[in-house]
Parts: sequence; C-alpha cells; structure tokens
Amino acid sequence: MASQNIIVLDLETQKSFKDVGKANLAKLKVSVVGTYDYLTGEYVCYEEKEIMNLDKRFQDVHLLIGFNIRRFDMPVLEPYLFMKSGNLNVLDLLDEIEKERGHRASLDSIAGPTLKKHKSGSGADALILFQENKMDELKRYCLDDVRLTKEVFEYGCEHGKIYFTSGWDYKTYEIPVRWKETAAKIIEEAQARQNQFPSSLF
Repeated sequence: MASQNIIVLDLETQKSFKDVGKANLAKLKVSVVGTYDYLTGEYVCYEEKEIMNLDKRFQDVHLLIGFNIRRFDMPVLEPYLFMKSGNLNVLDLLDEIEKERGHRASLDSIAGPTLKKHKSGSGADALILFQENKMDELKRYCLDDVRLTKEVFEYGCEHGKIYFTSGWDYKTYEIPVRWKETAAKIIEEAQARQNQFPSSLF
C-alpha cells in the first residue's frame, strides 16, 4: 500500500455516551484525531483546533481506513468537516469482519491473536487523559490504535485472513478477508472520478 492515497484514522472524544446519549454522536466532540498517511509515511495526531488541516487533506484522499469508523468516527468527525463524511470513501474493518462473522468484535480481540499486540489503554482511559489535559499521553494512545489498525489491515492484505479471539469461549478463529481487493477497487473508482472531475475545476 506504499505511496497509495490512503489514510488510516482513529479518534478520541471529549465526552462519553453517558454524557450525551447514544443517539448524539456529534455531541461527543473530538479531543484528538490520529492518522497514518500512506503518501507521507507519517503518523500525525490532530487536536480539535487543528482538524481544519486534516479536512484539507481529505479533499483529495482516495480511501479512509478505520475500525468502527463508519458508525462512530465519521459521525463524530462530520461537524468539523467541510464536506459530508458520506462523500468520503471508507473501508471499515469492523464492518468487513461483521459480514464474515455475523457479529462485532473489538480491535483488541483481533490485534491480539493476529499481531501478538494489544491496545495500550481503553476509551475510558482516553476520556480521563483529556479531562486531565494530558494531551501528549492522549495522542500516544490514539496513535497506538492507529498503528494497530494499520497493521491489522496490512496483515489481512498480505495473508487474506486475520484472527479473532472470542470473549465467549476464548477460542481463536480464522477470519478470511479481501481487504486488498476491496481497497484496490475503491481506489480505482476514486481515481476515475477524480480524473473525470479534476479538483482544479473547483
């Protein structure tokens, strides 16, 4: 995936569902957004006041990759974006896993058996870090999740499968994935649209 116009994304919020309710994702508000940009090979974490810089990058990105990004990250992020999040091409790894397994899974339950790595904390930890204004620690935690998501994605692309440890029976299962083919198709379609309507026209 080197040199591809792809961003891997994860974000943390300022508030919890307990504060705003599950139907008000936009009210959670962003504390930080972590990204890995395949074009530059860099990990970058944006604070709320810096999201305009990420929004500019989104104008020509071909694909966003995340874990539960479609149902959580993008609705939380949308109020900060110039464009509608629905106009962005998204590959949600959790959606793909759910299609295959028939149920949802946590990033940690995938990363553990697939990469032999685990999350460095939890969303609850991230809320506390924000409340205590420990922004450097919060950014490290967020980028740790970005790194895990990126490596799980790349493992699936390389091997055509990932692994999942069930919290019910504690057994590990193999999950076939077609992320490489799916990502390539989305990028090809995005490039075709971009060539048809070059950004310089707008």
